[in-house]
Amino acid sequence: MAAGEPRDLGSYYFRFLPQRTFQCLSTQETTSRLRQWSMLGRVAAQAFGFDQTFQAYRKDDFVMAFFKDPNVIPNLKLLSDSSGQWITLGSEVKKIEATNVPCTQLSMSFFHRLYDENIVRDDGHIIKCLDSFCDPFPISDELRKVLLVEDSEKYEIFSQADREEFLFCLFKHLCLGGALCQYEDVLNPYLETTKLIYKDLVSVRKNPQTKKIQITSSIFKVTAYDSAGMCYPSTKSHEQTFSYFLVDPIRRHVHVLYHCYGVGEMS
Repeated sequence: MAAGEPRDLGSYYFRFLPQRTFQCLSTQETTSRLRQWSMLGRVAAQAFGFDQTFQAYRKDDFVMAFFKDPNVIPNLKLLSDSSGQWITLGSEVKKIEATNVPCTQLSMSFFHRLYDENIVRDDGHIIKCLDSFCDPFPISDELRKVLLVEDSEKYEIFSQADREEFLFCLFKHLCLGGALCQYEDVLNPYLETTKLIYKDLVSVRKNPQTKKIQITSSIFKVTAYDSAGMCYPSTKSHEQTFSYFLVDPIRRHVHVLYHCYGVGEMS
């Protein structure tokens, strides 16, 4: 903004919040799991504050303002496709897509049906199946079949609406992992890690009238484009490359959960 230029009323201003750390990604247990799933060093969470009342119907303006903000540009992390190093946005964003991601689930009982439908045994072991392939993912158990194979018999135990829920998206991303993912034989590590990240990123409050816990975050899956094409979360599209913006309208914070598919840190 040039000196003397009037401030655009209703435009958002952002600030980076480096002091807001996300324990969910840094505990020893999570770190070793992310390493096993080939996601370590390729997943990040960051927090930013903003100064105006958030209005969900103006989400596109909000996200565009975010990418153009001088406090965001040098701080928003993404992985370079060429070097594999963490970089910041190097080009001007011309267009964004922000897709609403519903977030209504307050309990991990959402996943109980995996036991009820014989995807997972009572002792937590994921039931194996004949090997097949759903590009680029190998399928050797019933869990990945339910996640990926639309014409499999148990696919509909999660409805289309269930599959759009942020809790489901997060769980699926962790189950599918990175390029050299070593899959779990039991369900628990996936559920535990999903719960930790979900609780750390999603904002809730107790409704003063009903005393019930309610989710206050608005969530968007975000893609940005510069003059050459897609530039964020990556220049290459992949089901496991994503950026979710979780907006807390009460605290005026936005949490960014980012992952770029590839080979994670090994050692």
